[in-house]
Formats: sequence, structure tokens, C-alpha cells
Amino acid sequence: MDQFILIAKIVALRGSDGFVAIDSYSDFSERFYDLKKIFIEFFGNKKEFVVEEVDKIKGKFLLKIKGFNSSDDAKIFIGKHIFIDEKDSIQLSENTFFIHDIIGSKVYRSKVLLGSVEDVLVLPANDVYVVKDLNNKNILIPAIKDFIKKIDPEKKRIDLVAECDLLYEDEN
Repeated sequence: MDQFILIAKIVALRGSDGFVAIDSYSDFSERFYDLKKIFIEFFGNKKEFVVEEVDKIKGKFLLKIKGFNSSDDAKIFIGKHIFIDEKDSIQLSENTFFIHDIIGSKVYRSKVLLGSVEDVLVLPANDVYVVKDLNNKNILIPAIKDFIKKIDPEKKRIDLVAECDLLYEDEN
């Protein structure tokens, strides 16, 4: 079974020749220049499309999908998400992970289960993992070595440094 990775959302039409503007969800936005095929979900099924051309204007990526040659043709894509096949994903450096590999991970401190990662906040200084604890409260954990001892994306497990202090979202 194919695994898909969400990389963008189509947000607008650009011009009259079928180009669509996208909001990237990727930290590797230059990847769009290498796209050959994408998947877009319609009625619960992901359909493959060929990327004919990629452009960038004023910091916004534009895609031209083969066979959709006017704004009337391409308007069907507005609001749709763009996926790629997992095998076409970027190869990450050591100790770097995709957000979808982190979400759902069980978080442990001193072998005690604290909860699971519900969201990842991408902030300028560092990412922050939002962990829903066993009492349904959110714990905010900076994704830095002072807090994270080990991440195992295959086992969906994150081990924290034993001495790290926990910050609950509703604390002042």
C-alpha cells in the first residue's frame, strides 16, 4: 500500500493558463522544482497528476498540472491538498525527522509514559512538540537536546531527558 506525504495546499488560480498557487507545508520548498508527479485527493481517493511546469513569483510557488490549460480547467483544484509518494520524499540528515513521523509518538520520561505527540509547532528558534498527557492536558516540549534523549520514528517513541522540566500549556 502506498504511503503519501502532505506537502502543500492549492490556494488560488494564477493567470488564465491553468497555473495554481500553493501554500507549502515543506521545509524544503525547493523540492517543488523537482516534482514530476503529485497526488490530489478526490472523494477519498488520491489521483495521480503530472506536473508540467513550476514557477515562483513573489515567493509563491505556482504549479501547472498537465491537461489543465485554463483557469476554468484548474479551478477544480482550489482548496485541495497536494501529496507525494513517500518513496519520492527528501532524504533527511541524521537526527532530523518529518513532522508526520513525530505526530502520534508516545513520549516517555524515565520509562514512564507521559502521553503522545498531538502536534508540532514550527517556531523560529526550534520546534515544540505538543504532547497530550494521560489527563488530557497539553505539555509543551522543546525539540532540543536538553529535553530529547532519543527519537525512534519506526517505533513512534520519544524518550525525554530524565531531569527535564515539563511545561504545561495552561501554565503562566
